[in-house]
Formats: sequence, structure tokens, C-alpha cells
Amino acid sequence: MTNVLTIILGGGRGTRLYPLTKIRAKPAVPLAGKYRLIDIPISNCLNSGFQRIFILTQFNSESLNKHIFRAYKLDSFSGGFVEVIAADQSMEHGDWFQGSADAVRKCLKHFNDPRVKYILILSGDQLYKMNFTELLDFHISKEAEVTIACNLVDKHEASDLGIMGVDKNQKIKKFIEKPKSFEDIRDMGFKVDGGKEKFLASMGIYVFNRKVLFDLLLGNSKTDFGKEVIPDALHQKQTYGFMYEGYWKDIGSIASFYEENLAFTDDCPPLNLFDEDWQFFTRPRHLPLTKLLGKGTIENSNIAEGAIIEDARISHSIIGLRSIIGAGTEIKDSIIMGNDYFDFTEKESSGSGRIPKFGIGKNCRIQKAIVDKNVRMGDEVRIVNKKNIQEFENEYCVIRNGIVIIPKNTVIPEGTII
Repeated sequence: MTNVLTIILGGGRGTRLYPLTKIRAKPAVPLAGKYRLIDIPISNCLNSGFQRIFILTQFNSESLNKHIFRAYKLDSFSGGFVEVIAADQSMEHGDWFQGSADAVRKCLKHFNDPRVKYILILSGDQLYKMNFTELLDFHISKEAEVTIACNLVDKHEASDLGIMGVDKNQKIKKFIEKPKSFEDIRDMGFKVDGGKEKFLASMGIYVFNRKVLFDLLLGNSKTDFGKEVIPDALHQKQTYGFMYEGYWKDIGSIASFYEENLAFTDDCPPLNLFDEDWQFFTRPRHLPLTKLLGKGTIENSNIAEGAIIEDARISHSIIGLRSIIGAGTEIKDSIIMGNDYFDFTEKESSGSGRIPKFGIGKNCRIQKAIVDKNVRMGDEVRIVNKKNIQEFENEYCVIRNGIVIIPKNTVIPEGTII
């Protein structure tokens, strides 16, 4: 569709996903063993027939840029593209992106194609499957100027989201970004089957008429869509809410990232990666098959390509690309992100002791943990958080919500206990 332009927001610093975002942008965080978070919105766009995509980035964008360049090279005859626009300083704008709306404002010069009638704005860190043609059809049928995709959420989730009230025609009458009190949204609830109260939450997915978006952003200093642009649009533009009833999760914290990743090990995961009619795309790596050696066991787990697993016991876990796991190791309720490349050499140490080989050593025990990429873990390492510490950080790990995270490129000596 040449009259639709998609903008995917690369996100800010992603502090709540630290240390996974210590050296990478949030949308570049690995997902489900072989994907990146950014693959979800891009795949939804391509499956929907929306092939003109810009991605706005600012923080730690190198790995995201490389992934986009290597994964998404569209047919030049289709007129489609997936391109990264990095924040920069110019004579017109001397500072960096100050928020989601400010990022789009500073890039408006790239979106001024007269063929474009509609602009679709997406987040780069959400899990869902949506046919955007249905959203666009709704927008056109309502003769809307702004449409917000929304999802029903429970009361306890409302304080972290933008909550809206709509009339019978689905026109938005009230919008409160991250309400501080339940009293602020008491009259906006819905009774669903079983009498449970739900609330309409913004998914951070917007359709704007191009001219309307320019009108809302130019000549002001609004920095955020949810806090400023959308509330103001209610009084100026025809603004509607599109009800999306499928699975949708915002990956905003270590806890949600951990839970939603492990959900892919379920018999029927909420996001189906096996649907050949709606494929989720990523970078093609041409890796060898996974190799399983010895008499180990694997239960309710996902194993990505190129892994070498020797006589290990793995349960309810995600094992990422090129993972190397030694004999006798036990991994439970964990996410092992794997490696960016194969390396079977043992490094020399300049001090006492030796540097472990690439991957996870022999006779290790890992439970309720996230092991980032390119970790060198020696034999007999224990990552079990026996004392159930909720928040902690040292040279080997970061603990958030009781989940142990081993940062990328960390070297853990043999016999270490965490």
C-alpha cells in the first residue's frame, strides 16, 4: 500500500530492561531464541501488506541497525523498504529525541511524500499479531482523523497504560495516561463475561491522516503521544478507538520479558510462531542443525539452530542460537540467549586461573535466570538465587524481581555460586 507509511518507534533507554539494554537498543533485545523484539512489528506490517517502514532509533542502535540491514532487504520492484532513521543534530534541531512525539516531529521531513495519506505509528517492544488492514479499514470507515488501537486489560494493569472511554460509535470521549488513582477511571470500566471489570487500554498503535499528524506536531513542543498529543487530539480531531481482542503484551520490564519468553514453551503459546499463513521473520543465518549428545533430557523447551548440547537436562527453558552446553548441566525455567558466533578455542588468562570456553560449562545448574549472549561460564557454576534476593548487582550478574540476569560477554569462573 503506497498510501500508508509505517513508523516504528525504537524506544528510549529501556532502563527497566537493564542489563539487557546496557549495550543494545530495546527493540534489538533477543526474543524466543532466534528473533529480536523489532521482528514482531515488522512482520505484522509485511504480513499486512504494509512495506514502507521507517524505524526511529537513538540509544545503543548499532546492533539494531545491523539486524535491520541483514534481515530486511525488500524487492526493489515492490517499492517497499525497511529503513532506520537515527537521531541526529541539525541546524533546525540541536538536541536529541525528547520523547515519542518529539522523535516523529524531528523526522517529519522524511514523511512528506504526497502519495502518503495515512501514517501508522507502532512501538518496537510489544508482542502481538495484528492485521493492520483491519485497523486501516476501521479508520477509513469511521472517517476518523486519528485512530488508537486498544485492548481490554484488568484493573491492576490500568495504572501503567493509557485508559480511554468511548461512546457507542467507538469515538473516544476520555483518555487518561497512566491514571494515578482508580477513581480517575471508575466510570470507564467494562463488564465482560463473568462480570469481571475490564478497561480499554491504548496499545500505543496509532493511525493518523498524514495532514492531521503534521497539524498536531508542528508549531508546538509536545514530546509524548500518550501524555500530550492524544489528549489534545480528542478536542481537535475525530478520534476513534479500534478494539483489538487478541493477545497483546508490552515488554516493559525484566519480569514481563521473562514470563512472555517462557510462554513460548507452552503447548499452545499465546503468540503462534508456527502459523505459515502469518510468518514472523528475522535474519536468515543458515546455521547447522542443533546437535544433542549423550543421554540428556529436554522437556517443554525451545531449542534454536546451531546449538550443541551434551548430556544436559533442560526443562521449561529457551535455548538460543549457537548455544553450547556442557555435560551434566541442568537448566530449568531459564532463557539462554546463545552466541553471536562459534568459538571453540580456550582463551589464555593474564592472571591466575583460566578463562572458560565459550558457552556453559559442565555440571552447572541454572534456574530462573536469563543468560545473555556470548557468556563464558566455567564448570560447576551454580545460578540458583538460593536466598531469593530480589534486587542485586555485582560483576557477574544483575538480579531484578528475583530473576538472575547474566549480562552479555560476562566471564564467570568455574565453581562460582550466585
